[in-house]
Amino acid sequence: MTHDPITKRTYLHIYAALMALLAATVGAAFIPLGPFNFLITLTIAVTKAILVVLFFMHVRYNSRLIWIYVSLGFLWFIYLVGGTLSDVFTRT
Repeated sequence: MTHDPITKRTYLHIYAALMALLAATVGAAFIPLGPFNFLITLTIAVTKAILVVLFFMHVRYNSRLIWIYVSLGFLWFIYLVGGTLSDVFTRT
Protein backbone atom coordinates (compact mmCIF):
# COMPACT_ATOMS: atom_id res chain seq x y z
CA MET A 1 0.00 0.00 0.00
CA THR A 2 1.48 3.32 -1.03
CA HIS A 3 0.44 6.68 0.25
CA ASP A 4 1.87 10.12 0.72
CA PRO A 5 3.84 10.30 3.94
CA ILE A 6 2.61 12.78 6.48
CA THR A 7 5.04 15.67 6.57
CA LYS A 8 6.10 17.74 9.54
CA ARG A 9 4.14 20.62 8.09
CA THR A 10 0.95 18.55 8.23
CA TYR A 11 1.65 17.64 11.84
CA LEU A 12 2.19 21.30 12.67
CA HIS A 13 -1.10 22.25 11.00
CA ILE A 14 -2.96 19.57 12.94
CA TYR A 15 -1.24 20.69 16.15
CA ALA A 16 -2.27 24.30 15.48
CA ALA A 17 -5.85 23.19 14.80
CA LEU A 18 -5.92 21.17 18.04
CA MET A 19 -4.58 24.14 20.01
CA ALA A 20 -7.19 26.43 18.42
CA LEU A 21 -9.91 23.94 19.33
CA LEU A 22 -8.53 23.76 22.87
CA ALA A 23 -8.75 27.55 23.11
CA ALA A 24 -12.30 27.36 21.77
CA THR A 25 -13.19 24.81 24.45
CA VAL A 26 -11.78 27.01 27.20
CA GLY A 27 -13.53 30.04 25.75
CA ALA A 28 -16.83 28.18 25.52
CA ALA A 29 -16.55 27.29 29.21
CA PHE A 30 -16.65 30.97 30.15
CA ILE A 31 -19.57 31.93 27.88
CA PRO A 32 -22.96 31.22 29.47
CA LEU A 33 -25.04 29.70 26.67
CA GLY A 34 -27.32 27.59 28.82
CA PRO A 35 -28.06 24.16 27.38
CA PHE A 36 -26.00 24.89 24.26
CA ASN A 37 -22.71 24.77 26.19
CA PHE A 38 -22.85 20.99 26.23
CA LEU A 39 -23.59 20.83 22.50
CA ILE A 40 -20.77 23.21 21.59
CA THR A 41 -18.15 21.55 23.77
CA LEU A 42 -19.22 18.10 22.56
CA THR A 43 -18.89 19.22 18.95
CA ILE A 44 -15.41 20.58 19.62
CA ALA A 45 -14.38 17.38 21.42
CA VAL A 46 -15.61 15.18 18.56
CA THR A 47 -13.72 17.33 16.06
CA LYS A 48 -10.52 16.98 18.09
CA ALA A 49 -11.01 13.22 18.39
CA ILE A 50 -11.51 12.88 14.64
CA LEU A 51 -8.32 14.85 13.93
CA VAL A 52 -6.32 12.67 16.30
CA VAL A 53 -7.71 9.43 14.88
CA LEU A 54 -7.26 10.44 11.25
CA PHE A 55 -3.77 11.88 11.42
CA PHE A 56 -1.95 10.72 14.54
CA MET A 57 -3.31 7.17 14.39
CA HIS A 58 -2.79 7.16 10.58
CA VAL A 59 -6.31 5.96 9.80
CA ARG A 60 -6.65 8.39 6.92
CA TYR A 61 -4.06 6.59 4.84
CA ASN A 62 -4.98 3.01 5.75
CA SER A 63 -7.14 0.49 3.92
CA ARG A 64 -10.92 0.43 3.99
CA LEU A 65 -10.85 -2.50 6.40
CA ILE A 66 -9.26 -0.26 9.04
CA TRP A 67 -11.93 2.35 8.34
CA ILE A 68 -14.60 -0.28 8.98
CA TYR A 69 -13.04 -1.27 12.30
CA VAL A 70 -12.72 2.34 13.41
CA SER A 71 -16.34 3.02 12.41
CA LEU A 72 -17.49 -0.03 14.35
CA GLY A 73 -15.56 1.21 17.37
CA PHE A 74 -17.33 4.57 17.20
CA LEU A 75 -20.71 2.87 16.80
CA TRP A 76 -19.98 0.69 19.83
CA PHE A 77 -19.01 3.78 21.83
CA ILE A 78 -22.25 5.54 20.82
CA TYR A 79 -24.22 2.44 21.81
CA LEU A 80 -22.58 2.36 25.25
CA VAL A 81 -23.06 6.08 25.86
CA GLY A 82 -26.67 5.86 24.67
CA GLY A 83 -27.38 3.01 27.08
CA THR A 84 -25.81 4.92 29.95
CA LEU A 85 -27.70 8.10 29.15
CA SER A 86 -31.00 6.24 28.81
CA ASP A 87 -30.44 4.80 32.29
CA VAL A 88 -29.54 8.19 33.75
CA PHE A 89 -32.47 10.04 32.18
CA THR A 90 -35.10 7.46 33.16
CA ARG A 91 -34.28 7.58 36.89
CA THR A 92 -36.45 9.70 39.12
